[in-house]
Amino acid sequence: MKLNSSQVEQTLNQFDAQAIPDDHPMVPKLNELFGDHTFFLNSDGLNVVEPSVSADAGARAGKVVNLASWTDAGLSSLAPPEPEPTEIIVIFETEH
Repeated sequence: MKLNSSQVEQTLNQFDAQAIPDDHPMVPKLNELFGDHTFFLNSDGLNVVEPSVSADAGARAGKVVNLASWTDAGLSSLAPPEPEPTEIIVIFETEH
């Protein structure tokens, strides 16, 4: 799921991570491997947000999915397991 700047900000307020900027040199390769997404790095590895149904019927939400985990304590190398949904749900507030 490609997020707009407001959704990225809302995600970062609810999920401790760093967004990878769209102009980062790795983004084209990440898009080739995983599709067109906004990518996030955190202590668990590489993550994206996928659309999800929220308990609040009126809210738009997304579920954080881990695409690759760190393979070393220095957080310098990633290994892609099968994509693994996490328990983290991000609620997107609508702008009025």
